[in-house]
Parts: sequence; C-alpha cells; structure tokens
Amino acid sequence: MISATISWLQDLRYGIRQLRKSPGFTVAAVLTLAMAIGANAVVFGILNGLILRPLNVPDAQSLYTLERASDKETSQSYPDYLDLRDRNHSFDGLAGFGISQVAFNTGEGPSLEWSVETSGNYFDVLRVQPCLGRFFHASDEHGLNSAPYMVLRYAYWHSHFHDDRGVVGRTVQVNQQPFTILGVAPPEFRGTIAFVSPNFFVPMVNHEQIGGATDLNERASRWVFMVVGHLKAGVTLAEATADLNSIGSYLERSYPKDERQAGFSLARPNLLGDQFAPGVQAFIAGLMLLAGLILLAACANLGSLFAARAADRSREVALRLALGSSRKRILRSLFTEALLISLVGGAMGLWASVALLHWLSEWQPFGNFPMHTPVNPDASVYGVALLLSLVSGLLFGSVPVSQVLRTNPYEVVKSGSVARVGRGMTARDVLLAVQIAICAVLVTSSIVAMRGLWRTLHGNFGFEPQHAMLVVADLHTAGYGGDRVPAMQKRMMDAVAAIPGVESVGLTDALLLNDANGSNIFTDSATDLRPSNAAANAYMYRVSPDYLHAEGTTLLSGRAFTWHDDKNSPRVAVVNRQFARRMFGSVANAIGGYYKLPDGTRIQVVGVAEDGKYRKLTEDPQAAMFLPILQWPSGAGWLVVRSIRDPEQLGAAIRSTLHQIDAGMPVVIEMRLDEIGGNLFPAQLATVSLGVMGGIGAMLSITGIFGMAAYSVSKRLRELGIRVALGAQRKEVLKAALGRAFKLLAFGSVAGLLLGILASRVLALIVYQATPHDPLVLAGVVLAMALLGLVATWIPARRALSVNPMILLRED
Repeated sequence: MISATISWLQDLRYGIRQLRKSPGFTVAAVLTLAMAIGANAVVFGILNGLILRPLNVPDAQSLYTLERASDKETSQSYPDYLDLRDRNHSFDGLAGFGISQVAFNTGEGPSLEWSVETSGNYFDVLRVQPCLGRFFHASDEHGLNSAPYMVLRYAYWHSHFHDDRGVVGRTVQVNQQPFTILGVAPPEFRGTIAFVSPNFFVPMVNHEQIGGATDLNERASRWVFMVVGHLKAGVTLAEATADLNSIGSYLERSYPKDERQAGFSLARPNLLGDQFAPGVQAFIAGLMLLAGLILLAACANLGSLFAARAADRSREVALRLALGSSRKRILRSLFTEALLISLVGGAMGLWASVALLHWLSEWQPFGNFPMHTPVNPDASVYGVALLLSLVSGLLFGSVPVSQVLRTNPYEVVKSGSVARVGRGMTARDVLLAVQIAICAVLVTSSIVAMRGLWRTLHGNFGFEPQHAMLVVADLHTAGYGGDRVPAMQKRMMDAVAAIPGVESVGLTDALLLNDANGSNIFTDSATDLRPSNAAANAYMYRVSPDYLHAEGTTLLSGRAFTWHDDKNSPRVAVVNRQFARRMFGSVANAIGGYYKLPDGTRIQVVGVAEDGKYRKLTEDPQAAMFLPILQWPSGAGWLVVRSIRDPEQLGAAIRSTLHQIDAGMPVVIEMRLDEIGGNLFPAQLATVSLGVMGGIGAMLSITGIFGMAAYSVSKRLRELGIRVALGAQRKEVLKAALGRAFKLLAFGSVAGLLLGILASRVLALIVYQATPHDPLVLAGVVLAMALLGLVATWIPARRALSVNPMILLRED
C-alpha cells in the first residue's frame, strides 16, 4: 500500500513536471476543458433547478395541478374550484390561487407589488408551517371580503421590513383597503410555481378588494390561475383523473351555459403544468445535448493533442522502455497528466459556472415581475462536474494508449521517432472530423436561432411596439370605482395627450401579446347560447376610441370608435380579419353585420382591423374583438402612448402629469417593447445560449484545426523544403502541407451542417420563425466554417510558405 502510494506520488510529480515544460499546451488544454465542463455544469444546474429538484413543499412528489384536458389550461372559476374541492375523493385537499398586482402602502406611499390570492386552505393543503406568526385558514373566511389578512414571503419581509418581528399584527393598505399582516412564510417557500416568487399572500375571498372585480362567484369567469393538491396515499393518477372527470361531467350537465368539455388531467405544477413544461423540458434537453457535444468536441480536441504529444515524446517513451520501465507504468503516467488537466480544467469551469448560476438565481428579466430562477448550485452540480472531469480525463487520456502499446524501443532509438505523417486516415483525423462536425452543428443552431429572433423582432405582431410606451392605469388600485372610473380615465388620457411630443393615447383593459379575456361568440340567428353551440371563441379587448392608432394597429375597413360609442348608444365592435372571415366569410360582409355574446347581447361590427398576436408568438391566427370601453367599463387597464420623444423625458413628464391629477396614484411606466419581453424571452434566451455554445464550439474547432495543421507542417518541413527546392509552386506547397486539414474541414462541416439542420427543427418550438431552410442560414454556416478554417490555418500556412530549403538541408 505504501509503495503504491509512493509510486503514485512519483507519477504525480513527474506529470506536473512534464506539464510545466509545455506551458502553452497545458494552458490551452485546461482552458478548453474549463469551457466545456463549465457549459455542462451551467446547463445541468438549470435542469436540476427547474425540473429535477422538487418544489420546496413537504411531500412534493404527490403534489399535482389540475388542467383542462382539451387545451391544458390550468385556470378555473371560483365556483368550479369549490365543486372540485368538495366533490373529489382523490385528494387530501385542493387549494386554488391567482396572481395579481396591487397597490401596497405601509404609510410611505403606494407601490405596485405582486401578490398571490389563495384559497383559505392554501397553506394547510401544501403542509407548510409559518416562520413567524400564523397563516390564514379556511375558518377565517366568512363570505365576500371577510378575510383582510396577509402573509409575507420571507425574502420580502427581510428586504422591506428588515426582519422586524413586530410586523405581525400590523395593518397596511392594499388598494387603499386595510389588511392585517398575520405572519411570514418560511424562507424556502415561494409558492407552487418554480420560477415565480410573489411578495405576499392574501385570501381570494377578498378578490373584489384585491382585483377590483365582482366575478368571484361567476362560473364563466376562470380567474383562479391554478388548483393544486396532494393525492391521497394509494390513489393512482388514472383513478384521480377518472374521479375529476366525473365531476367535470356533473358540471357540464348542471351548468351547460358555462361549461364546455369539462374533462380534466393532472400535471406537475412547477412549470405551469403541461402547457409550459414540455417546451421548457425540450429546450433544456436540447441544451444538454449541445453541451454534451461541446464536451465531446473538447475531448476529441485534447485526444488529438495528446496523441500528437505522445508521438513527439516517442523517443522518451522508448528510452524508458529500454531502461526497464513497464508499459503499464508509462500509461499510468500519461493518464496522470490527463487527469491533472481534467481536474484543474473542471475546477475552473465549475468556479465559473457556480458564479453564473448564482447570478441567474438573482436575475430579474421582467422588471418588477417576481421572476425567480431557482438554479442555485447544490451538491448534485458539484458531483456532475467532478464526474465529467474524471470521465473526460480518461477519455482523451486513452487516445495514445495503442500508440504506446505498439512502440518498439529499438526501432525508435535507431530512427529517432515514430512520428510519421502518413497518407491514410488516422485516429487523429477522425477525432478532428468529429470535432469539426460538432462545431458545425453548434454554429448552425446558433445562426438559425439568431435569424429566427431577427425575423421575430421585425415581424408583424398586429401592432407596432416601437415608439410606444405603456402606463399602468389600474384605477382600482388607487381607490376609484363606479362612475368615477370612466371620468378619471378620460381625464388621464386628455392630460397625457396634451404633453408636447405625444402623438396619440389609447386605453385598453388588456394588452396584445400578453393576456386577454376570451368569450364565446354566436351567430346573430342563434337562440340556444350554450357553449357547445358557439360559432367561435374570440379574444376580447375593451378599448378607448384612439387605441388602435396609439397601438399601431391598422384598420382595414370601416371606422374606429368615437366618444359617442357610450352606454347609451347601440353596442358596436371592431373585429380582426380572422373574426370577420370566420363569422361572416369576408371582411366586406362583416361591416354592418351582427353577432351575439353568451348573455344574448347583440353587437354590430363597425370596423375590421388587421390580425395580430394575442397570447403567444407561435399561435395560429385567432379571432379577436375590440369593444368600446364606455360601453363595457373597466377599472383596470393600460395607457398606450405613442411618441417619438425621448423615453426618459416623456416618462418623467407622464409621471408628473398624472401625479398632478392624483398624487396617491401608483404610476408604472415601461416601453411597449419591454412589456412583450415575456414572449420574446424564450427566443432571446435560446439565441444567447446557442450563441455562447456556438462560440465555444468555434474556439474548439480553431484550436483543433490549428493543432493538426501546425503539427503536420512541423513534421513535414524537410519534405516541403525539398518540394520548394525542386520548383514546387506556392499552391502545391500549401496543398501538400494543409490539404488534409482542409479536406477534414469540408467533410466535417458538411456532416455538421446536415445534422444541425435536423437538430434545428427543435428550435422552431422555442424561437418563433426559426427555420434552417433559410438561404441566409445556409450561407452563414458556410461562411462561418470557411472563416474558421482560414483563421485556424493562417499561421501554419505562413510557416509552410516561408520554408527555406537551404537552411533545412544545412541543418540536416
């Protein structure tokens, strides 16, 4: 045991000494592996945080969310939630919640904060215990607006109340209504959505005070965002689904005007169920695959370098064999060098990945929205990095094994080296071709993503986000209600429109490419207005007269609204092209036509606007209708301000103007383009991620091609000198020196391009309008790979062309 330890320490010292003799090789090898292992550690950390790691609630493995089987929607109405909670036999309890923005005031002025409206049994169902004080319970609810209580999230308590334990029992203002703080949630609890961290929790029976809506008990209003619960012990998913579907059938029979296709399915709540999770999982799986390809390319690169290094050290190996050293001992010393490089490179890559993961955990990509990415590294990330380091070292360290095993010490000592540059395909050639192919896959994927993002940013959303600003105009949070709302909205729009540089101002209760209320629509002749008889379902927006102009939405036919379209005038609407075609057959037939809403209201179409994107970039064309806000009042909404004035100056002017009207009104201003960032975020994230990986792949490709070309030139200097002496042209010299490298570059690039085109099909699920069949993409890949080849072979080519046969022959 002692002798083995001494022998291993000798190999370790010898390996360190050998690596110190070649600092350039050592630094290049360590950095190559650091990039590859760091990329894998980051991607695994994201995979671990979002998918593998369970939610921070007790017994998370039995927690599920309910979805509508037809469209995977998780939202339910409050009455439906109550029926599901009380009639099921499969769950220990069901809790519901929704996300809302409120005006929060501790006495220092209002600020807009994000809250979660929960059912009274929320914390009991999730089996969570308070860190301070107590939670509210179902027993605290006694009807509408009966539970003005609040539970703070731990991080919010720490940052805004500075860990003040006396906060329990304190009264604060929520939308100018008094709420009492009951307690503080435990530090690790953020709710049941992995990437959302609200600031506090309030009972949903106070929905009217919190959201300003009176639809708590309306079965057709599905504002409860998710319903979650723990399956009872011994109950299977199939049994629970059958139980829920029996309740769905009951709801469909009992409430035919409100329920349609009321079947249910179950999913994990972490990533918003099956509506969002598959895309995230596919994207992360794709990143893991690409990160694995980067590591494989790095190992191929280092394997090629190690093989060349072993060939250059063949005389040393032969002398050691001749002096009695065993081949096993020599191989052990080579593996020791490889493992030293892999462990140092792995440590550097892990250090960089940990720093990046910590930054991602604190990242707020959507302004004040409580976005949280739970990707802080844990023991599993460190373990994966160590495992990859060891496996990588063994992989590239094993490349020269056969070379050492075949070494004949007497021939090597007699001839001086076994290093030959033959004309057949060698293992180093295969490794380099694989490495180039992997690089081409990464470059193709990154260019496809960048091209798709560019087309998305310059695509037609059905509105023009450039030169537009949004002002949160939720008057309910400022205490307005009833008939005061329309008058205040008109006053705000007139005041903002009077600001110098403002072109137009519009008001809407929901934003395009964000979220909207939906409604069934019926033909004018329909008399049975049950959901099953609906002609279509359309998104619904309540807007002011100048909204379409402010938003940049083109009116194709008819007229826009005027201030005369109020509650005393006939009900009218502007619909989009898809609505017109689906309901009336054409745009021309739609003007002057009528349709009905589920409550029987008869509406006349007075205008047709262009189609747009209403919830997702990837959605198929959807029907949408715009209704006059004076006919359909709403206290919630946004002002859309169109202007070419400097955004900072305009924002300050808007804030000052609105505070002159009401100093207690919370004002939040953002650019229209920033607001749609949630829809662009997946494409932007994919583009940045693939761009980084493409860059790493390009660097690995350059080092691999350069290493092979430089090694080939150095070993053929005498041959090249003879060719020059015999009158060879520069073109012939370059072909002899670098022909193999360029052939491998061409072969690997073509193979990688084809594989990249196949892999890029997955990107279409994430990056809107991403397609590998774009001619610019193909041209970009060809140009990128050609440039990589030129950069990698520039120095070896100059050395080959500068060969002086007289000097070489003299040295011989």
